[in-house]
Amino acid sequence: MSRPEKELIEQIRQRDANALAEFVQLKSPQLLAFIEKRMSGALRRKVEPVDILQEMSTAAVGALNEMDLSTREPFSWLCQQAERRIIDAHRHHIGAQKRTAAREVGLDSSKEESGGMADMIVASLTTPSHAFTRKQREFHMFAAIGDLPDEAREAVRLRYVEGWDSKQIAEYLGKTDGAIRVLLSRTLARLQETLAQNNDFQTLVVQAQARRDK
Repeated sequence: MSRPEKELIEQIRQRDANALAEFVQLKSPQLLAFIEKRMSGALRRKVEPVDILQEMSTAAVGALNEMDLSTREPFSWLCQQAERRIIDAHRHHIGAQKRTAAREVGLDSSKEESGGMADMIVASLTTPSHAFTRKQREFHMFAAIGDLPDEAREAVRLRYVEGWDSKQIAEYLGKTDGAIRVLLSRTLARLQETLAQNNDFQTLVVQAQARRDK
């Protein structure tokens, strides 16, 4: 007989792997529904949702000792683990485009010696924020991405880091392809505008410093 959910949660917070396995079994219908909603049609033709659930369960048990669940709901944590497995499965079975393919969206006008705007987006989303070690434009890109709404930031990450196309992103986020294209376009325009404004500011600072040094 399964233990009450409240008791299982308390045991999970004490890092009881058996309680976690029991909790996953208890919540398997909800977890499967969550996984099915997040999987693209292309991925569902390659992998069964139950396979993602099993991989997630194994990974969650392995990570239990490293996670602080004292104030976090185990179910939301499991959903996050499931999302990671979905992304991994998509990368493995469908095959992500090369990161440099992001430049196909017409960002060449923003290129600088370290690469184009797409390169800065990838760096900002995959590198820890040691801002003081970065070039000014890379730092401003990191800050601008951090200010984006969650959905816009996730769409940009999937496009430029994972290499997904707009249809795949639309299926994953539960939007239409057209809505994702508009979202990406507006987000890129916002990032470009932020970079331009910061570049103008930096130019003014340099000019003022030069006048003081005369």
